Amino acid sequence: MYHLATVELRYLQDQIMNRQDFRFFHPLRVRWVEVDMQKIVFNAHYLMYFDTALTDYWRVLSLPYEEAMQLLDGDLYVKKASIEYHGSAQFDDRLEVALRCERVGKSSIVFSGAIFRAEKLLVTCELIYVFADPVTQKSKPVPDALRNLLFGYEGGQPTFHVKTGNWAELGKDAAVVRTEVFVHEQNIPVALEWDAADQTALHAVAYNAVGQPVGTARLLTEVANEAKVGRMAVKRVLRGNRIGDELLKILMSSARQRGHVELVLHAQCSAQAFYARAGFVVRGAPFLEVDIPHVEMFAAL
Repeated sequence: MYHLATVELRYLQDQIMNRQDFRFFHPLRVRWVEVDMQKIVFNAHYLMYFDTALTDYWRVLSLPYEEAMQLLDGDLYVKKASIEYHGSAQFDDRLEVALRCERVGKSSIVFSGAIFRAEKLLVTCELIYVFADPVTQKSKPVPDALRNLLFGYEGGQPTFHVKTGNWAELGKDAAVVRTEVFVHEQNIPVALEWDAADQTALHAVAYNAVGQPVGTARLLTEVANEAKVGRMAVKRVLRGNRIGDELLKILMSSARQRGHVELVLHAQCSAQAFYARAGFVVRGAPFLEVDIPHVEMFAAL
């Protein structure tokens, strides 16, 4: 009977540990410091790989983890972490750490994971977390918002949405993101961040599945055939998660619908490549704006 149960468990593991069963993959490259005297990755590092990947999983969910857990009035604590080794990784290997939410119980969340080198399965894991009060560390029910987000993501649903509107409708939430990014992170004086243009601009704000504003931008009309994108900001921990891409896409569409033929913006030089991928081209020499290097870019609509 025990042997049969073991065989059944092995069959289930083999069934789920295929690349096509995962939506989320975190790429990494084995560093020299992670290799042991046998010239393979030291076994304990694989748990670190999974933990690092899980941080990126929350990012893909559009959740700034610390803030989100405060909003959800709890935190996640590891209850169990088990690993099974099927092969070994070596220095300089390119690996992909795959994760998926397997199930959500009353207070627990179970993740299945696998590490692949190309198509070869090297390691599998099971991670069990308990949602609990951060003060007492006593378990409490997983909030419906988090439960729905996990199931939604694994089912292929988007993890954020964008609203457009005027300052009266979206200004409070846009200000939260802009204050965090421009005032606190980039040290732009408060007096220079806010201007009269906010009252006439079309604003776009991105929200995650638990209602947090996570990105914003605005669209201004300065001349008849030209519109301008400005105040583009995404929470630092969520950059690279396509939130900025979606904000820009929506404002470009709005400008096109309004009959504008060109869209311009002043890009921080550090973000020039981001706008170039969206089809914007540099025009003119770099310049300083609020003591930060910028360059003018434009795109035909």
